[in-house]
Amino acid sequence: MIFDKKIGVVSYGAYLPKFTVSAEEIGHGEGTNGLGVMQKTVADLDEDTTTLAVEASQQALARLSGKEKVGCLFVGSESHVYAVKPTGTMVAQALGLSENISVADLQFACKAGTQALQIGLTYLQSGAVTQALAIGADTAQARPKDALEYTAAAGGAAFVLGQESPQTPLLARVLASTSVATDTPDFWRRSKQAYPEHGGRFTGDPAYFAHVIKATQLLLAEVKLTPNDIQYCAFHTPNAKFPQRVAKKLGFSKKQLEIGLVVSQIGNTYAGASLLALIAVLDQAKAHEKILVTSYGSGAGADSFLLEVTDQLPKLRQSWNYFLENQLARCEPTNYRAYRAMMELKE
Repeated sequence: MIFDKKIGVVSYGAYLPKFTVSAEEIGHGEGTNGLGVMQKTVADLDEDTTTLAVEASQQALARLSGKEKVGCLFVGSESHVYAVKPTGTMVAQALGLSENISVADLQFACKAGTQALQIGLTYLQSGAVTQALAIGADTAQARPKDALEYTAAAGGAAFVLGQESPQTPLLARVLASTSVATDTPDFWRRSKQAYPEHGGRFTGDPAYFAHVIKATQLLLAEVKLTPNDIQYCAFHTPNAKFPQRVAKKLGFSKKQLEIGLVVSQIGNTYAGASLLALIAVLDQAKAHEKILVTSYGSGAGADSFLLEVTDQLPKLRQSWNYFLENQLARCEPTNYRAYRAMMELKE
């Protein structure tokens, strides 16, 4: 899908919990499981998907002149607080948004956040709204001693999407998006199960790599560009190894990937992961640079996007005083015992 060049990102925000636990602590001093994740963020006792979504959205809205134009809100997560009760309505009310708003919760494993982005852009393209709020947030669960315990993290990202105007300049144009989806059961959790199950090595080639590669190649064909025409890339980060491998397969360099590879310091924030990687890039990108981002969701599917930074983003960033790197800098390490105690109390 090719989008109107007058719609795109008008603001964005991120939220990472304060606490982290290292891979060494999780492995009880026996190493990092070879996934390239040094530590992961841990949600505090009073933090859930709703609070992460609100915090990220508050930063995004604080960078805008107003919030009255937000006409729809979509929250992507696989750890919604209630099985039956929307996260989105709680977020909208906490933010003080208008009651005249379209709201929906989305679930497609780790790509639910980019699905929110895609739906919000479609609302804008149709003219149904002038601004949309798209959120990806998760407090990911992992069975103790499972490989997922090294990576399953907590965090959220929020994007305010809008139509370009003198009052709300675009920070980045979203030029195009493509998606793929198949019934590939690499990761699942049945109702009332405490922890997800996964297909081990099956989660790699037939799942993550097949879908990410196909969605990205479809996008590049749609916009008639090659990796050499793009300055940055970001791929879903179940760990630090998979995105590096897929970038190489697709013809992207380490330099194009490295800024968005924040997974090594925060872990896999599931529905927030691809969007947080995109935010890490937007926090540094220059005017007219292009960014490709491709998410992945188990079960399985991928969304791919191409964005182009406008000259407004570098200018407006000068007035901001808090970025993703500042949130990383404020994180405090905790030990495995404290981490497990927090998880058990939540469970």
